[in-house]
Amino acid sequence: MIIQRDVAITVEDGNILRADIFRPVDEKPAPAIMTLGPYGKGVRYKDGFAPQWKWMIDTYPNILPGSTRQYMVWETVDPETWVKWGYVCIRVDCRGAGRSPGLLDILSPRETKDYYDAIEWAGTQPWCNGKVGLNGISYYAINQWLVAALQPPHLSAMIPWEGAGDFYRDFARHGGIACNGFVEVWYPRQVVSVQHGNPSTHLDVWLNESSAGPEALSPDALAANRREPLQDILDHPLVDAFHRERSPDWSRVTVPFLSAANWAGFGLHPRGNFEAFTQAASKQKWLEGHPGRHEEWFYLDQGMELQKRFLDHFLKGVDNGWDHEPPVLLNLRRPFSTEFEVRKETNWPLPSTKLTSIYLSASDNALGWNPPTHSSETTFDALGTPINFISSPLENETELTGPLSAKIFVSSSTTDADLFVTFQAFSPEGEEVEFQGTIDPHTPLAQGWLRASHRKLDLARSTSYRPYHSHDEIQPLKPGTIYELDVEIWPTCIILPAGFRLALQISGHDFERPPSDDPNEAWMSRGSGPWLHTNPIDRPAAIFGGNTTIHTGPATVSYLTVPVISPH
Repeated sequence: MIIQRDVAITVEDGNILRADIFRPVDEKPAPAIMTLGPYGKGVRYKDGFAPQWKWMIDTYPNILPGSTRQYMVWETVDPETWVKWGYVCIRVDCRGAGRSPGLLDILSPRETKDYYDAIEWAGTQPWCNGKVGLNGISYYAINQWLVAALQPPHLSAMIPWEGAGDFYRDFARHGGIACNGFVEVWYPRQVVSVQHGNPSTHLDVWLNESSAGPEALSPDALAANRREPLQDILDHPLVDAFHRERSPDWSRVTVPFLSAANWAGFGLHPRGNFEAFTQAASKQKWLEGHPGRHEEWFYLDQGMELQKRFLDHFLKGVDNGWDHEPPVLLNLRRPFSTEFEVRKETNWPLPSTKLTSIYLSASDNALGWNPPTHSSETTFDALGTPINFISSPLENETELTGPLSAKIFVSSSTTDADLFVTFQAFSPEGEEVEFQGTIDPHTPLAQGWLRASHRKLDLARSTSYRPYHSHDEIQPLKPGTIYELDVEIWPTCIILPAGFRLALQISGHDFERPPSDDPNEAWMSRGSGPWLHTNPIDRPAAIFGGNTTIHTGPATVSYLTVPVISPH
């Protein structure tokens, strides 16, 4: 293949972005696959993400057959494979990152407009057939939603593989609670480490120069040339212009897309993939749900085949039957199994969904199929031991696939309360049903969050299956007064045999297990991965360390709503 390094792309305001381009040797016009982001186009996967690389190669020694894998960088397509398939691969360092100068401001309007300009530049090059596709994981999926809303004319199709959408609800503040744990590690380790001008970054072995460009800036100069996302999150506790301009306008996302969601990515991506499918204006859109680690299924044979069929159809015009593919493709999970049945559906939520209420009883910490007839309450220390509600054994095999929610009547000894809600299931022997998540190897079935003072609903955007909170005002609690809270719980997929029990844990802090003997090699992993909510500025103990009371009974009917799927 033909390789061009450090190609200059001049954007609207005159700033220069640097790109690496991989092209077929026949030099015939071909469709392009682009990514733009902050992780450094010159940082080799096996150097910048050595623990993850070792896990991947040890687990799948024959992954990406036919490729030497020597040109791979984090969360992007393998150019050896895709160029062989007749595509141009373009990796662009975003403004302020890698070898592109400027202010580093992640997912900002400026960065998104730069992406638009890069797409339009690529689409008009002589080696491009005029069609540009986007395909990448995580950050390289999130910003696909953003740039698609700008509607660049040469953008023809995209695959946001595990990509958040709503900056506030998916990334910054779950249910209004600041998520600091991930950003505190991710931003310095993966972004600032390769900020443009950082003299301590990795060598770009292909250029034999710094992957952060020729400049060597001082720590003060580097700090002045970037925004600090955690501080931004703390400075913006409600949805405002800062969050809105970093979130896509779904009504303007019209390009064909394949939205690939991970069943166990609670705290970052899957909500965006599901919301995109239900909210985006695109007439040609598909949704896929898969298990596994964040970087795993993207490179496995089934993931590669899916991507190739989709992009071949939209970027090359190949008549491969993709246009007749049902819009929803699910890899179904069963307890304690690594085999995943594939099933195709016509819509999401699934047409055969029966939203079913399971009622909380505080007198015996039970989940029951009938509302309790007597009022009761149970109180827990918000920073102490959680409350667990558990059902009787299921009488029949039961599939639960889709979004969940919970209505919980709560009072607090203070002026606020944070609820951390975790959906679980247990075998007849008491073994928890858990799965490898995007990061955490022991991820529960579903999670949701809500700050009680953010309980206000946007009724126009709430649905029967997903409460939608406005997050536009803070409504403090009066201590001891009972309030009705509707908690959004992110989607799940599980087929449970008869005899298994459902459970709902309610806590005033992050779900947490004892340390395991097989933690993730690079991240905190005690059940919630790195998506922790522990910032003392956002969660002062004087307010969020009180006693929280759950109220159940005829006047305070608290319940969990689950998506029961009719047998197929």
